[in-house]
Parts: sequence; C-alpha cells; structure tokens
Amino acid sequence: MKHYDDKNHRKVRTRFAPETRFDVPVPPAAPFRGTLENDLERLKASLLRELLAGARDAALHAPLRRATNDAAALAWTTAFPLLVLPELVREKAENARTYVRRQAALLKRARSRMGRAA
Repeated sequence: MKHYDDKNHRKVRTRFAPETRFDVPVPPAAPFRGTLENDLERLKASLLRELLAGARDAALHAPLRRATNDAAALAWTTAFPLLVLPELVREKAENARTYVRRQAALLKRARSRMGRAA
C-alpha cells in the first residue's frame, strides 16, 4: 500500500543562508514615562479641583474623586494620556453626577414609601 504518489510529492532540498544578527537600540522608556506620570498627576489634580469647585452637593465629592482616578488610570493605558485625560474626566464625571442623582431619587422615593407605610 502506497501512502503517497511520487508524481505529486517531491523532496525539496532546503538551503539556509548564514544567520544574520543585528542589534536594535532601544531607548530607555523610564525617564520619559516618569516625567509623563508627573504631568498626568498634575493635570488630574487640576481637573479634580475644577470639578470639586463646581460641585454644589458634597455627596458628589467622593464619586468625582473616583471618576478622576478611573479616568487617569484609563488614560495611562493610551499612547497619549495627557491628550485624552480631560475628555475621559468629563465623561466619567458626568456618569458620576448621573449616578448620584439617581441614588438621591431612589432614596427620596424609598423614604416617602416608608413614611406612608408607618
């Protein structure tokens, strides 16, 4: 029993050239990222100060801080963190405001129902 047809299967002799090696210089990333990290923290602090100054409700302070931290962590994973951070903070802050409003509305409804039940 033949396993293959000699007409369709031929042995191919392989030839390899001598191995070529070369060095690719890699610039150290740490100093630049370190500077970038400081700039990101400064920008984050500045954006947070603006948010807290505009927040009339003290219940918003903690959610806005969390939103700013989340935005900074997410921005850090991008190629241009300083560029995307302000927009991410804006989006996350709006989500935090919406969350606080919903929670306040739920609490108000729950209290009114409990007042009727008593």
